Amino acid sequence: MPFLRKLTRHARIPVNAFEEAGIEANGELVRLTMGPFRPYLVTHPDHVQHVLARNQPNYVREGMFWDPLAPLLGEGILSDGESWAESRRILQPLFTAKYVNSLAERMAEIINELIDETIVPGRPFNVAKGISAIVHPTIVRLFFGAKISVADINRLVPAYDVAVTAKAIRLVMPFVPEPFPMPGDQAFKRAIKTIDEVVYPRIRQARAEDQEGDDVVSRLVKARQDIAGEEGDRRIRDDLVAMHGASTETSATALTWAWPVLQAYPEVAAKVYEEIERVVGDEPLSTRHLPDLVYLRMFVNELLRLYPPGWILPRKAVETDVVGGVTIEAGSTVLLSPYLTHRLPRFWDRPLEFDPERFAPGGEGKRHRYAYWPFGAGPHVCLGQHLFMMEAPLLIGGILRKYRPVVHHDGQVTPRLASSLRPPADLTMTLDPA
Repeated sequence: MPFLRKLTRHARIPVNAFEEAGIEANGELVRLTMGPFRPYLVTHPDHVQHVLARNQPNYVREGMFWDPLAPLLGEGILSDGESWAESRRILQPLFTAKYVNSLAERMAEIINELIDETIVPGRPFNVAKGISAIVHPTIVRLFFGAKISVADINRLVPAYDVAVTAKAIRLVMPFVPEPFPMPGDQAFKRAIKTIDEVVYPRIRQARAEDQEGDDVVSRLVKARQDIAGEEGDRRIRDDLVAMHGASTETSATALTWAWPVLQAYPEVAAKVYEEIERVVGDEPLSTRHLPDLVYLRMFVNELLRLYPPGWILPRKAVETDVVGGVTIEAGSTVLLSPYLTHRLPRFWDRPLEFDPERFAPGGEGKRHRYAYWPFGAGPHVCLGQHLFMMEAPLLIGGILRKYRPVVHHDGQVTPRLASSLRPPADLTMTLDPA
C-alpha cells in the first residue's frame, strides 16, 4: 500500500494517514511503502493475538519508535528479554488490583484536594497541563512519598512531556538515520538531562539512607541492592522512568480526551452528569461511590476505545514468521495499533461514533478478545491498567460533581503527532459551576 502520499496529504495530522490506511486494509495484513522503509500494518484481532501473545518472543521492542526513545526508556519494563522480566517482577506488586485497591481511598482524597487547589471556576486553562496538575501529584504522593519534592515534580512533568513528543517526527520518518539531526533532537536531549538530574540524586539518597519504606524508590533500591554502582543506579532509574510512564503519562494523556468528547456528545454527557448527581450528590467522591457509577465506567472504556494513549506499537521480527498467510521476513517491522483495531467496522458497529453502551455490563463476551486492547496485550500488557481504571472515574467524577466543562475549540478535536495520542497542545477549556 503506497503510504508516503497519504503522509504528505495528512502532513499536519499524520495519525489520519494511518487511519486512512487502516480503513483501506479493513483488517487485512498489508505492507506500507514508505520509501526504503516498508513495515507491515497489523490490525486484525487474530493477527494482533499472534504477534502479542502466541508468538510474542519473536516480536521485540526494537527499531522504529523504540531506538530513538532508548535514552528515555532504558532497559527496564519497556524493553525485552531478561531486563524486562526482572523489572516486571520487581514492579508488578505495585500495580496489582489488590494493592491498587488498598490505595484507592487515599487516591480519592488526594484527587479531591488537588481539584480544589488547582481549578479556578470560570478561568480558561490548558487542558493537558490542567489534568497533569492533578494526575502527577496524585501518583507521586501515593507511590513516591517524600522522596520526590514538589519542585522535582515541577521539573519532571514538562521534561517527560517533551521527551515523549520531541522525537515524534522520527515516528513517521523512521528511514532517516539517527545520527542525522532532526527537529526535536536537542529538546529531547535536554529533557533526558533534566529527568536524570532529578532521579539519580533521589536514588543515591535512598541508597545512603538504607531505610525500609513502602515508597517506590525505597522498594526499588532494596530490590536492586545486589547491583551496586552506576549499573545498579541505571537499572533503578530505568524502572522509575517506566513507573512514571505507566502511572502518570498514559493516564494524563487519556483523560485529556474526556472533555472534548463530553462537549461533542451532549446526550452522553447528560447521562454522565445525571449519574454523578444521583450517586454522589454533594458529597466528596469516594471509592464507595464507584460501584454505582456504572455509566461513567462505560464512558471511560469507550474513551479508551477511540483514544487509546499508546496508539501505535511497532515490533521487530526476530525470525521469519507467517501471520494471516503473509510471510514476515526476519528483521521486518510490524506496526500494531489499538487505535486502528478499535475502529474496524467488521468488529465494531458504527466504529467512529462514541457510544458507551458498547461496554454495558455483560457485553464483554460478545466481541473478539483482541478487538479491544487499550492497555496492550500478552506478556507486555500495561501494568498500570488497574490504577487507571480506578483513577479515571475518581478524577472525572470528582470534577463533574462540581463543574461543567466548556472546551474552547471549533469543530472536531484531532490528535497531534506524538508517540502517545494527544489532543492539540493549545486546547483550552473553562470549568463553570454545575
